[in-house]
Amino acid sequence: MQKQQSSLITKDGVSYLLPFILVTFCFALWGFANDITNPMVKAFSKIFRMNVTDGSLVQVAFYGGYFCMAFPAAIFIRKFSYKAGVLMGLALYAAGALLFFPAKGIGIYGCFLVAYFIMTCGLSFLETSCNPYILTMGPEETATRRLNMAQCFNPCGSIIGMFVAMNFIQAKLNPMSSDERALLSDAEFEVLKDADLSVLISPYLIIGLVIVAMFLLMRFTKMPKIGDANHDIHFLVTIRRIFSLKYYREGVIAQFFYVGAQIMCWTFIIQYGTRVFMAEGMDEQSAEVLSQQFNIYAMIFFICSRFIATFMMKYVKPAMLLAIFGILAMVFTAGVIGFQNRMGVYCLVCVSGCMSLMFPTIYGIALDGLGDDAKFGAAGLIMAILGGSVLPPLQAMIIDQVTVFGNFPAANASFVLPLICFIIVTAYGFRIHYAREKVKV
Repeated sequence: MQKQQSSLITKDGVSYLLPFILVTFCFALWGFANDITNPMVKAFSKIFRMNVTDGSLVQVAFYGGYFCMAFPAAIFIRKFSYKAGVLMGLALYAAGALLFFPAKGIGIYGCFLVAYFIMTCGLSFLETSCNPYILTMGPEETATRRLNMAQCFNPCGSIIGMFVAMNFIQAKLNPMSSDERALLSDAEFEVLKDADLSVLISPYLIIGLVIVAMFLLMRFTKMPKIGDANHDIHFLVTIRRIFSLKYYREGVIAQFFYVGAQIMCWTFIIQYGTRVFMAEGMDEQSAEVLSQQFNIYAMIFFICSRFIATFMMKYVKPAMLLAIFGILAMVFTAGVIGFQNRMGVYCLVCVSGCMSLMFPTIYGIALDGLGDDAKFGAAGLIMAILGGSVLPPLQAMIIDQVTVFGNFPAANASFVLPLICFIIVTAYGFRIHYAREKVKV
């Protein structure tokens, strides 16, 4: 048992247990932000009387921050240190969350989008710092397993975010349906909007204070300076070098489509489940809350599956395991499209189990062997999170059609987009596995 632990978080006789724990806790913090936000597409749509496409601008602002700040974060980390990158990320995260208070006072949807953008600029710093930082905290041969282990705590934060969204936002918003809200006068609408926004911002203000406390803890804790020896910045040369590597370049593409698929599946389970449960006779709010419960079930399955996948990597090569899980994701997504009852919801829960290992495995494969270039390589992979900004609005546009091809539910048909994404991820897994096996031969 001790030997196994040392092989993960001990290198050259030095244990990185405490730094590993602190950095891993950051994974949970950005998981919370991700998954308290996904249900807000539906919440903001109701509060501001918008369609799903306009509501999905939350995801555009949220994941746009990842894209815009990834390479600036990498330059900052290269100039200073991983710890400095984590601290900057926590500071921006806290600032964005606390900006929800003035945004509520102004009462304009765009102000919330600005707050989300600032918050996710902080998350971009965190992910660009923490992921490669974890890879360095032990032997290189166990780096992908170590990252999968740390990433197991990301969905723990996600579950808390979902639980808070369901019980402290969705369940406490005014139960008036979208159709009923559309009939309100402007004065009545403003009163209702103000009350609902007061409910919505409270969890963000609390998490902002938690992040401030985490910032202070990290600031006064001694952290290892692994991989911080080289502070030279040769940006264009480094970018050309890493993007000349086919396995890295294709990894960025695969990550773009994986994140798009993940955000689509976790965001639009609310719309998908609401349609199914309202067809069973539920009112809209009850259907939304039940859909969020299934989202939590999906995340629990995601966590369990990630621990299982991390264990399986002792026996199956990461790239092959990625391909196997990709095939299973394709099968279950086909069920999401085909079934028009609760079976489709069950399939969507199963898709989450298949997604469990994809992000850290693509990440680990793409950064393998990059050395100090991993800081910029990490930024490219974090920029690929833009998939979570670009693809969900496309799915929302399909969902807004209500029905397609006659009477086929548009919510079902929209999951063709995640299916395409899983095909690309699966192809990447197979290509990398057989390319590396060929090199060995």
